[in-house]
Amino acid sequence: MRRRTLARLTIAATSLSLLAALPAALAPAATADGGGHHQAYKRVGYFTQWGVYGRNFQVKDLDTSGTADKLTHINYAFGNVGPDGKCFTGNVPGEADAWADYVRPLDAAGSVDGVADTDGQPLAGNFNQLRELKAKHPGLKVLISLGGWSWSTHFSDAARTPASRKAFVASCLDLYIKGNLPVDGARGGAGAAAGLFDGIDLDWEWPGSEGDTDTVFRPEDKQNFTALVREFRTQLDAYARTLKKRKHYELTAFVPAAPAKIDAGFDVRRIMRDLDFVTLQGYDFHVSGEKTTAQQSALFARDDFSGDQTVRDWLRRGAPARKLVLGVPFYGQGWTGVTGGGDGLGQPAGGPAPATWAAGYEDYKALKKLAASGTYTVHRDRHNGHAWLFDGTTLWTYDDPHVLRTKSSYIRDRGLGGAMFWSLDGDTPDGELITAIDRGLKGR
Repeated sequence: MRRRTLARLTIAATSLSLLAALPAALAPAATADGGGHHQAYKRVGYFTQWGVYGRNFQVKDLDTSGTADKLTHINYAFGNVGPDGKCFTGNVPGEADAWADYVRPLDAAGSVDGVADTDGQPLAGNFNQLRELKAKHPGLKVLISLGGWSWSTHFSDAARTPASRKAFVASCLDLYIKGNLPVDGARGGAGAAAGLFDGIDLDWEWPGSEGDTDTVFRPEDKQNFTALVREFRTQLDAYARTLKKRKHYELTAFVPAAPAKIDAGFDVRRIMRDLDFVTLQGYDFHVSGEKTTAQQSALFARDDFSGDQTVRDWLRRGAPARKLVLGVPFYGQGWTGVTGGGDGLGQPAGGPAPATWAAGYEDYKALKKLAASGTYTVHRDRHNGHAWLFDGTTLWTYDDPHVLRTKSSYIRDRGLGGAMFWSLDGDTPDGELITAIDRGLKGR
């Protein structure tokens, strides 16, 4: 199974007019905890619930690849919000997958600790494997990410009133932070997942502006999102005070690149007071549904979306540099039927390129094989920080280790909070991309 959860951007000329560059003097300098000490950098990877199926990407792979050693946070994608405005799980096709989350048994070969799940244990599946991964890698934090492209449908309703916000937040804490999972056979029950999640990531796409086709949005979403963040912070802190051992539950959010979307849904100065950090959309600047090929994740671009412009837009609106974590893709956007010659970039295309899981979307590990096949030519814009493959007909725009080293240097130079990756299952079995980022953030 697979769900489209990517944060797609619609590129409009009116939005592009807002992308004038800030003066260089406004670029933040590296700070003591951002530019000099690599352990301060966040390295946040999304683990997709559905990746355990077709891609056969298991939690154990994070350990055997060495990836877990290079991560500070895993965001588990995703938790859903129901029509009643509350967090829920179950086995509902397209809406929830408790089987993958905590019911599915794994044998010894598939388990992080090398021990097979038993019939009577209350927690199995991905959740139990993440618990085992944390035990093996102390300091690694796991957050539940709520929403995503497909599951932001009811966020606006849940955040609409003080009462609905309180009920929504309470339900999410009960399910994930307190770990009170619905009973499913021998699995689940009160406290079954207690202690697994170290916080909550809000992935509402998007408050105040258009998202997926069925996602509700309203003009008042901006103020309601601010209040929702405050409510999460309040309830997380209150619950932490009841624990015998002091704990800080982290609260983060995935936020957009488009200035129009930022202004429609995010009171930046206020939400940043309550959020530990935000992960910036640093990809899908252009997507394979467009009629012309273009970069999807350039670090710099003239009169276009870019990672640098996204950072500057958030800084200009009052976000602290140390709380900005730049997102990078572990996949590529692709077009076929490209005409016009040259290196293929900026040329008309017939449509999304054929791919393994969804047309126009391919994991980096597959694109690496294309690059090595001899059929495609690797093109680089070293000044602007992006790469693409072109064989004369089909073009893929993506990030490889060369690009990610450039972006890591940028993060260090600007004193940013770190890097985020969508998604971990796109990397090679030996963790080539995460290794490039890890080394880059360490200045190696």
